[in-house]
Amino acid sequence: MNQQKPIIGISMGDPAGIGPEICIKALSEAHVYEGCQPIVVGDAQVLAQAANLLHSDIKINAVQSVKAALFQLGTVDVLDLKNVKMSELKFGEVSAMAGNAAFEAVHKVIDLALAKELDATVTAPINKESIHKAGHKFSGHTEIYAHFSKTAKFAMLLVDDNLRVIHATTHVSLRRACDLCKKERVLEVISLLNDACVQFGIAKPRIAVAGLNPHAGENGLFGDEEINEIIPAINEANALGFTVEGPVPPDTMFVKAVQGKYDGCVAMYHDQGHIPFKLEGFKWDNEKQTMKSVKGVNITLGLPIIRTSVDHGTAFEIAGRGIASADAMLVAIEYAIIIAKHRKAP
Repeated sequence: MNQQKPIIGISMGDPAGIGPEICIKALSEAHVYEGCQPIVVGDAQVLAQAANLLHSDIKINAVQSVKAALFQLGTVDVLDLKNVKMSELKFGEVSAMAGNAAFEAVHKVIDLALAKELDATVTAPINKESIHKAGHKFSGHTEIYAHFSKTAKFAMLLVDDNLRVIHATTHVSLRRACDLCKKERVLEVISLLNDACVQFGIAKPRIAVAGLNPHAGENGLFGDEEINEIIPAINEANALGFTVEGPVPPDTMFVKAVQGKYDGCVAMYHDQGHIPFKLEGFKWDNEKQTMKSVKGVNITLGLPIIRTSVDHGTAFEIAGRGIASADAMLVAIEYAIIIAKHRKAP
């Protein structure tokens, strides 16, 4: 194996969704192998089915260890978990079998990365309902990674070109999110975002912090969370040497970020960050009634291992049709390579 290229483990995702398909499409690209040594973790039969669906002549190399992988263009190495009953698998359907297969693939890449057999991990989409049907009560990838890596402080970062958005809160109710936006948490995610930007090659990141309330609270007229929690966090961050502005009304903050004014943005809750991010990175084809391009990467910060992911779901409505975009998977792999190389650098 070429030790200069990082070994990237890619969890297959829900076998009833588009995950296997975008894995095959991404690993058909020569530039992926120029930058890394990729191996998919999942069920080899499902990957073979995806290759047939795409009329691809790519070969599936089922292995039982990372060391047995070939890492050659034209062949997709699959650490075969043999956990899908093909006779029961139906595209676009929620099932405990599919949910368990997806969960086991994620758990395996985490274990391999913790054991340092992988330099980074990339995740294809899972279906939360299927995961729950299988008895795994996690709200998403981020929480699975945090649990098995024993990480208490972590955050979700979304990346697409100039737009880099970290979240103070994610998979909680809006009412609960308001309660969780405390000074300590806001300061924590500012620090995580700053460190991530440095890893991306930005020497002195410019960070904007969104307000929680309309107009960033309007000096207390529309809420006091900015005064009591967010502004004190910003002040302390600047005192620590970071370059932080805010609280900025989010309806203008993201516009400025897309144009390059900020290197990173702090969103207070899930949809505050996800809506502008997906508006920028997702392109809808109204004539075909499907997404023609889906960009954007989800990176979990604060973990002892590297995890990047596509920032879209299983797309059950188009699974099995061979039309899913692999754009986000390719960018997720690219970011996994960038971070892995940064961590290896002296």
